[in-house]
Amino acid sequence: MYGWIGKILIIDLTKKSIEIETPGLDVYNRYVGGKGFGGRYLRRCATLPWDHPDMVICIFTGPLTGTITPTSGRTHILSKSPLTGLVGDSSVGGKLATRLKRAGWDGIVIKGKSKTPVGITIKNNRVEFKDASELWGLDTNAVHKQIRPGNASLASIGPAAENGVRFASIIVDRHFAAGRSGLGLCLAQKKIKYLLVDGTGHCKVKDSKKLKQAREDILRLTAASPALMGQFGFACLGTGAVYDLMDNRRMMPTDNFRRTRFEHAPRLNAAAYTKTYDPKKHGCLGCHILCKKIGTKNKKSFTMPEFETMSHFTALIGCMDTELVVKANERCNYFGMDTISAASTLACRREITGLDYTQDNVLSLLDDMALGRGEGKDLALGAKEYAKKMGAPQAAMVVKGMELPAYDPRGAYGMALGYALSTRGGCHLRAYPISHEIFRKPVATDRFSFSGKARIIKIAEDLNAVVDSLIACKFTFFAAGLEEYATAYEAVTGIETNAQDLLKKGECIYYNEHIINALNKFDARDDDLPNRFFRESGSSTDNINISPINRDAFLDARKKYYDIRGLTPDGLPQKKKHKHLDFYGTTSKQICRQTGSCRAGTKPWSFSTLDWRAGRYTCLESDGR
Repeated sequence: MYGWIGKILIIDLTKKSIEIETPGLDVYNRYVGGKGFGGRYLRRCATLPWDHPDMVICIFTGPLTGTITPTSGRTHILSKSPLTGLVGDSSVGGKLATRLKRAGWDGIVIKGKSKTPVGITIKNNRVEFKDASELWGLDTNAVHKQIRPGNASLASIGPAAENGVRFASIIVDRHFAAGRSGLGLCLAQKKIKYLLVDGTGHCKVKDSKKLKQAREDILRLTAASPALMGQFGFACLGTGAVYDLMDNRRMMPTDNFRRTRFEHAPRLNAAAYTKTYDPKKHGCLGCHILCKKIGTKNKKSFTMPEFETMSHFTALIGCMDTELVVKANERCNYFGMDTISAASTLACRREITGLDYTQDNVLSLLDDMALGRGEGKDLALGAKEYAKKMGAPQAAMVVKGMELPAYDPRGAYGMALGYALSTRGGCHLRAYPISHEIFRKPVATDRFSFSGKARIIKIAEDLNAVVDSLIACKFTFFAAGLEEYATAYEAVTGIETNAQDLLKKGECIYYNEHIINALNKFDARDDDLPNRFFRESGSSTDNINISPINRDAFLDARKKYYDIRGLTPDGLPQKKKHKHLDFYGTTSKQICRQTGSCRAGTKPWSFSTLDWRAGRYTCLESDGR
């Protein structure tokens, strides 16, 4: 086997035991890695509550991890979200995936629950459970100082997860956050304080010469991209490079999405942070873009805020202080708390109460959230639940319970559709239509039209699903494409592949998430936007008119998406589409190689027995096993 190691580590925290699963090559080729494999394991327990001991937490690498393929150093973490009840996942940077792969594992599946706080250490094939009682209650920076990981990768949670914050994150290698879905709380529920991984092995590649050529093609394309490598691109300014662009396009969420223009934006942009904090380039292991920035002030280094953090802790909550943004970002990282959800919930509170913010009370409220004190207990539930408790549910700018990031959908209709249809809630990264609506790459589209957007969103979701499975960075696809990564996949694994093959895998992986959400009773009623976007205008100018979104046009585009995706008019998966995508193969022999659970050899399988949505099948000519 090339690319993959061939081993998945199954950890049972209740028994403090491990098992090793060794799927066949056909299984690896079907699910690829990352998001694909995470969805495979989550579907088996999809209807369990997020905090059930048998609920899994999946941490996966991809076939390109540990090779010279550009941007292949990310890790995909997946479970059921405490914030939304949906598929909860995050692609996180750092060196966790590379260390895990070199330790001899394609991924980890964690189930069960420890009675006391525990740390999991992995060094090659050696797995140990460490008592972490003395670390419980420490912030992620203090944990890093205590453990001193050296070349190993350290993922840990902070007080926010321990105190039940629904949007708690996992901090990886100090500077990278697996956020948005509340994955930190998933670890805390199982009493996992940290995961420490190191390895000394290597990943086998089938055709190193072909891989080198694919790498050179990708590097050449990204080097020619102004958005990535230009003077004002991500490599120089980080994701904060988008700040001025969003303000200029009149789609910067301001005052909890009541306006789309922040008058003070020109002095709060990425250039202002660069001048004050002189940030240095940093990034995931093996990445050449290095979009992460590390700032320094008073001889202290710290993680610089990303674009969404810069925007939400200024325009969204009505503040005009870059120092506040830096401190709020640092607080959230130390506590292990998602910055987008935290700021959005504060913006919701400001609209409901009418109380403005200063630096001191913002930081105080973040402390209260993370430590479970006073009003912070309600804010820790997220904007949706907080607004409901306050009797003002209309003030929560969420989709399916997840707070919206820093792109106002009235200024980009593809984004509006992407938000509504995202399988993890109000997320811009499932389809990332900003690429063509704002960056105008690879082909510009009319941002104030739904024309063609249903198909574009569907294809982009499929593409990003396989990107998160390979694993690669979405930013690279501003320049390179699936053609180059298909060549890399074929070179690494030895499996003949083209771009359409990868896109089909992405379609299967994403449809699986629709099935998981349907099992949890989500349907078309949830695929919607807050009423504000259909009733209120944004901040228009003489040249740019930010009108309310036409609801009929939105619903028509959503209907087209359902048809293209193979969903019912109610937004639910269909058995015929599931069968057409051929998730688990057509013979029991194929399925036996995956599960080792049937003795019938090559007998056909029934798609009508038991619940097809749960991924359970019964052999027509066997003893049912």
